[in-house]
Amino acid sequence: MQAPSTIGLTTRDETTAGEAGHGIMRSDAVAVNGASQRELYEKRQQIYPKAVHGFWRNTKWALLAIFLGIYYVVPFLRWERPGHAPDQFLLFDFAGRRFYLGPIEIWPQELYYVTGLLILGAIGLFLASALFGRVWCGFACPQTVWTDLFIAVEYFFEGDRNQRIRLDKQAWDFNKAWRKIGKHLIWLVISLATGGWFVAFFHDAPTLFTNFFQLKAPLTAYVFASLLTATTYIFAGTLREQICTYMCPWPRIQAAMLDQDALSVTYRYDRGDPRGPHKKGDTWEGRGDCIDCRQCVAACPAGIDIRDGLQIECINCALCIDACDEIMVKVERPKGLIAFDTIQNIERRQAGEKPRFVIIRGRTLFYGALFVAISGLMLSGLFLRSNLDVSVQRDRAPLFVPLSTGHVRNAYTLKILNKANETRELEISFEGVKYGLLEANEIPVKDNKIVVQAGPDRVTQVRLFLSADPEKQDDRSSHMEFNVRAILDGETAHAKTVFISADQSKNRDDRDED
Repeated sequence: MQAPSTIGLTTRDETTAGEAGHGIMRSDAVAVNGASQRELYEKRQQIYPKAVHGFWRNTKWALLAIFLGIYYVVPFLRWERPGHAPDQFLLFDFAGRRFYLGPIEIWPQELYYVTGLLILGAIGLFLASALFGRVWCGFACPQTVWTDLFIAVEYFFEGDRNQRIRLDKQAWDFNKAWRKIGKHLIWLVISLATGGWFVAFFHDAPTLFTNFFQLKAPLTAYVFASLLTATTYIFAGTLREQICTYMCPWPRIQAAMLDQDALSVTYRYDRGDPRGPHKKGDTWEGRGDCIDCRQCVAACPAGIDIRDGLQIECINCALCIDACDEIMVKVERPKGLIAFDTIQNIERRQAGEKPRFVIIRGRTLFYGALFVAISGLMLSGLFLRSNLDVSVQRDRAPLFVPLSTGHVRNAYTLKILNKANETRELEISFEGVKYGLLEANEIPVKDNKIVVQAGPDRVTQVRLFLSADPEKQDDRSSHMEFNVRAILDGETAHAKTVFISADQSKNRDDRDED
């Protein structure tokens, strides 16, 4: 018996076995000028998923409630911060150029932490896919969560699968109109709540919602709330499975993450085939447990037949498992004809071996080690991060200024970042320039050092001048470093630059002569 392909992903639009030899696609042929032509695109067939009940459906409802709860509650969580910083626990503050996550405050200079989080998310998806297939797509993806919510509204107004099919076929009357209008109105309310709440992650949520309904919020808040309302309504209400099949790249990428030991929603053909109708009282000898009822197809939100193997449209939502288990109970056969399983386990059972789930594999070790390593780097960086940072910019026009004393002077601008929530006294010194003299505009210099006040949670700019005798320098361009030290706690920061004491073109002339 030939097993269906489960690792090579297929789509419903690919050629069938009988048609492949003639190069005929499963789309309708049309005659143009007497010649048979294939349609480039197959018209979408409306999918009416049937309501199912069982463990996996209940799990999806529970996760939906948890994810939506997190989405709608998190913007209103408070975290007290000193000064004028917003008290929102999670906030992408574009206006203040900050990212806040509880006690963590990320500055624009530290954007690599956000990049690290995105990389961790990607590797986490790789690891989850290698272990459990497309578990993200079936249970946690926002497209899945909101589509489930929209389908629940659809069930409420229009009924189950057969009722919705009949309603769409019947002529417009009052009953059909109020059901359709009611459904779309609730969809719009959910979409608006989705878009509005997403904007709340970028503004102080209580203030935003007060201003939003008083038409005092920033224009960007209305623009992005409208865009997200429209995309939620179209994606979850109309396009649904087409987003997963045609727009999302993950179904294609995940094929590289799977192997024959990855758990996926699987039709156990070793037990189900040969399939066919079954009447009560008939023997089960010489046949499989599948009675070809197609309830797994009716329950599938993508409208596919899981018995054809793993396909690009399958998001591993596991609803076909509940639908099949319900039928197995009715025909008095064991549950689990469709279940989370691996190709290797099917082959092991056919060979008379005991099935097992192999977690430790090459790819899972690689993804796991990479995840742990990057997490360790980010955590160590957060724990060791300094509240003091400095950058320096040297004036380039002119490169230096000759003084009447025979010295030359270079000008520098220091930008000191004080991440602490209090004003700090900072001592600025330098090293690398022999017999250099430090000067500053309207700031006294003592022992060739200056002391400045750096305000809390801000960048302080300091203008400095450094002069020295060019004859006493080792080279016409000297590497040097500015040192900034917090007087109270001793925290330091450093910025490297150069001190130019002569025209660099003369250096080139001298080298040419040598």
